[in-house]
Amino acid sequence: MSPPMASQRRSLLEAAIQALPVSVVLHDAHGRCILANAAAHALASELAQDRPADGRAAAPGSAALRLDGREFELNVRTLEVEGLGTETETFHLTTAVDATHHHAIQRELIERAYLDALTGLPNRVLFEQSIAELIAGMPASQRFALAFLDLDNFKHINDYYSHAAGDALLAKVADRIRGLIGSTDLLARVGGDEFVLLLNPVESIEVARALAEDVAERLKQPFFIDGHEVFASASIGLSLYPDHGRTYEVLRRRADSAMYRVKGGVKGGVSLFEESMARAATERMAIEQRLRLAIRDRCFCCAFQPKVDLRTGAIHGVEVLLRWRDEEGVIQAPGAFIGLAIELGLINEITLQVLAEVLRSLPEIDEAFGPGASISLNIAAKQTCDVPFMSAFCDALAATGCAERFILELTEEAFFTKGCFQREVLPRIRAVGAAVSIDDFGVGYSSLAALAEITADELKIDRSFITDIHERPRSQIVLKAIESLGAALGMRIIAEGVETYEEVAYLQAATQIRYAQGYYFARPLLLEQARNEQSCLGRPGAGVPQTMPKRDRAVA
Repeated sequence: MSPPMASQRRSLLEAAIQALPVSVVLHDAHGRCILANAAAHALASELAQDRPADGRAAAPGSAALRLDGREFELNVRTLEVEGLGTETETFHLTTAVDATHHHAIQRELIERAYLDALTGLPNRVLFEQSIAELIAGMPASQRFALAFLDLDNFKHINDYYSHAAGDALLAKVADRIRGLIGSTDLLARVGGDEFVLLLNPVESIEVARALAEDVAERLKQPFFIDGHEVFASASIGLSLYPDHGRTYEVLRRRADSAMYRVKGGVKGGVSLFEESMARAATERMAIEQRLRLAIRDRCFCCAFQPKVDLRTGAIHGVEVLLRWRDEEGVIQAPGAFIGLAIELGLINEITLQVLAEVLRSLPEIDEAFGPGASISLNIAAKQTCDVPFMSAFCDALAATGCAERFILELTEEAFFTKGCFQREVLPRIRAVGAAVSIDDFGVGYSSLAALAEITADELKIDRSFITDIHERPRSQIVLKAIESLGAALGMRIIAEGVETYEEVAYLQAATQIRYAQGYYFARPLLLEQARNEQSCLGRPGAGVPQTMPKRDRAVA
């Protein structure tokens, strides 16, 4: 095939230029237009309808125009081109590309990278960069404060009102704080319900604290969401630059430590970082690392405390109590680590390990406590509304082949989340044949009216009602009311924390409560201890000891 002639090449070139989606215009040295493709004509038509106010053409580079009420962005480039012929002539080639969509995508990506989608606040990345730039240019005499804010009981708000209401609350919290801070301050959302606030500049620690306390108090005022009056609060920790650190990360950690001090006391307040908090944070991190290793190495074991029939002394069931055998072989009670395990989301794996340990030990449990004894497992309130976990746990129970022998002990809090447990989880527990117990009843969210809404098999009256019950007439009245309503609703009643002969005698003589649990009968025992102390444990027909002297109380 022979190559195209010059005229054909010129025609092909012109056709290609006309087909380009890029505006192409060629001017001669006198400014006369000698070539414009179809895209250039279309652009000229739009410009003619809505020309910039000054009437000038867009300068080379990026140009933003307003056309038909919308922003129209062009990338404009001009090149000098020398023509060919007997005389060299200079032409100007101008190209213009519609970059509106491209720039919109760029802006969207930048917003996603640096802004929180829900509140529009800077995110952690942008906030950290801003603090680094501030510190780099900070005069030696200037100070600023970093406030770490964490909403209190935000999960309960989500559970009770809905996640949509929780999102609305976060947005309203952000708006309220923005209305309180100055133009040189900066607020960011760095986590689910966590915010960080830069107060810049501050004259002193006292000024920083006063500003933070003002924020805390304003957040306690009600928020109106979907027709509900929602009350919230935030615990706030403060750190000061340069007193408590010279980098964002150090300042953030120390403000975070101060915030946890508030969480451990009266929530909704403000705390300033102190060096003792740094030591506490270090110790907490050490416990966390040990806890993770303990999960990996399966260092948890189980203690068992009997539930005893007050009339016959027979063991009705046993409660499984978690223990941690640490690196030194010392048995640690759950008070030393269970709260941290729940906070870190490690409790699910620990609970599954407990179930596996119980199943491995069933023959020994039967030998120590009797083959008819029910087995009670504690489930943390946070787990009860974790539907995927509870589904997996129920499947594991079903796979044991003896799920009907298990009782899941839940605190009252689990029953009062907005329908989640009773609607989605309780039917799964029922389906596999396990029973449900309300643990520590009377000290949490309970009321007698609320008790009527709960569908449970067992009610464990908290030890605070049982301690010295024979000497406390008002507690006797409350105990009688709980006993009567629980019995009317078909719930088995168990008295917890029974420790003295006098308490046992009162329960036998003045109540119809059939079962009890506590140090009077047996303290929590490891299986090897239970084998050695079988003579001390109740057996069918053995009767309840009647002469055990009153002794000091202890916590399981």
